[in-house]
Parts: sequence; C-alpha cells; structure tokens
Amino acid sequence: MRRSCFVLVAGLAALVGCQGSSSAPAAKTAPSVKVGRGPSAEPDPEVKEALAKLSPEDRKLAEDQKTCPVSGEPLGSMGTPIKLTLSGEPAFVCCKSCQKGAEADPAKTLKKVADLKAAAK
Repeated sequence: MRRSCFVLVAGLAALVGCQGSSSAPAAKTAPSVKVGRGPSAEPDPEVKEALAKLSPEDRKLAEDQKTCPVSGEPLGSMGTPIKLTLSGEPAFVCCKSCQKGAEADPAKTLKKVADLKAAAK
C-alpha cells in the first residue's frame, strides 16, 4: 500500500512538474493551420511545385487523386509523385517506399485510388 501511494504521488509530481513552475499563465497562441490540407484550402507551395513537374495530363490525374493511396500523405508533399500503371490503370504514390506497397496489391491500391477520387469531388 505504501509503495503504491508513493508511486502515485511521484507520478502526479512528475505531471505537475511538466507544466513548469511559472505562476504566470501560458500565453495562448492561435492554432496552427496546415495549408493545403482542407477541402477549400490553398495547396501548399511545395506541393504545387512538385505537381508542376508532371506533364499536364499526369498533373490533372494526380490533382484528382490528391492523396497517396498507401501513406495517406498529399501527393507532392514528398517531391514529385511517382506514376504507376497497375492493371492498365494509372495511380500515383508519394514516394519509392509507397511504390512497393502499391505494387504488392494492385487491386487494393486501385480501389483506394477510386475511393480517393470519389471523396475529392
């Protein structure tokens, strides 16, 4: 019993200690906003730049897909998206690591791409 009380008190002391010893209230800051993440938000300039490196046809396909079907990251957030042809259909992934995952199960990847495009409309 004594030991469990000590552990409880030590844990609470550690939590209180993490809040700092200043008696002044912490300054409130505005919440950070990720550009290009919401449906009506402006695209991130880095994403725009990466997508601009694609051909006009591929850029349109990537913009319609918006998101990597493997990682869930925005296409272009990790450089120029990689275009794959899976079962005769185009699909984009954000990076080489995701390419392996997408190619491992083409049917699953293409289903996810179709779902992403439908959700983006």
